[in-house]
Amino acid sequence: MIKRKLSDRSSNSLAMYIHIVVWIMVFAFPLLLEDRTNGIRWDYYFRHIETPLIFFGVFYLNYGLLVPRYYMKKKYGRYFAFNALVVVAIVAFQHGWYFPYLRSLQDAAQAVSETAKQVKTSSPHPPRWAFIARDIVMLGMTAGLGATIRMSSQWQKAEAARQEAERNRMAAELNNLRNQLNPHFLLNTLNNIYALIAFDADRAQQTVQDLSKLLRYVLYENQGTYVPLCKEVDFIHNYIDLMRIRIHRDVNVKIDIRVRPESQTPIAPLLFISLIENAFKHGISPTAPSFISIAISEEEHEVRCEILNSNHPKNHSDKSGSGIGLEQVKKRLELVYPGKYTWDKGTNEDGSVYTSLLTIQTT
Repeated sequence: MIKRKLSDRSSNSLAMYIHIVVWIMVFAFPLLLEDRTNGIRWDYYFRHIETPLIFFGVFYLNYGLLVPRYYMKKKYGRYFAFNALVVVAIVAFQHGWYFPYLRSLQDAAQAVSETAKQVKTSSPHPPRWAFIARDIVMLGMTAGLGATIRMSSQWQKAEAARQEAERNRMAAELNNLRNQLNPHFLLNTLNNIYALIAFDADRAQQTVQDLSKLLRYVLYENQGTYVPLCKEVDFIHNYIDLMRIRIHRDVNVKIDIRVRPESQTPIAPLLFISLIENAFKHGISPTAPSFISIAISEEEHEVRCEILNSNHPKNHSDKSGSGIGLEQVKKRLELVYPGKYTWDKGTNEDGSVYTSLLTIQTT
């Protein structure tokens, strides 16, 4: 929230500076049209500052009043009616009094000058209606420019608010997914300890202590969107050691983790656990040969998790898992790594081996 407020202040300050610079250039424009060989003629400047002042007024009338009061509230009829009234009033003022007044001043100045006595051939001027049409178009463009800039500013604020709401939604959904995952993980681990108590109470006691370490990680150390990869790998090692408790010794479990011991690569916490849990759930049979192969590697800006296991699907009466694990993985990948991951999964042709290959770009 603080960062957003600072960003809004910075954006407002930049917009203010842009307005100031642009209008300085507009009001300085009459000076560029003047012959300054004998210095600046301020009387000439003030006579010709009328046009920039009118543009200034029309612009900010739309920018600060008409657009927010009428256009943004979809009162389009009133918006265009007020603009038409303003344009007509300005054109009537300019061509009905101001421009004739300026020409009378110029004629008076020429009458007292010696050059005014010389006979001059003058080219025909365009008809008056052409100047009126030109001024109407210019005023309309100025009003449109004020409306466009104000609307673009509102669109930017609306987009920033939408992105902030999207980030909040993502954070809430991630927290919801994490809250679902933690009990799911705990349930399966307690089932492992329960199976161990029946034949090795001492080992079960040690396992409870190991479980407390894992729960500490789950509850306290992974609350951010990312955690260092080395901590996640330590958690995976401990988790697999707990999962080994209830499986038969004949099950071939192969672990190949190639991650730097102190790797600080940011990774979404508990992301791979659902994949590993799925392998233990569907990859082990009490009667048929079974294997599980888990390989996690880290390369430059990329983390790969490849899991292969013998495929022994559970029947509908098996309640060993809630079945939400892989669905959570898909949702979290879309939330945290949109467009930065590939996940290929499925069985081989005869359905005997299930493969899951997840590649994440960590830039």
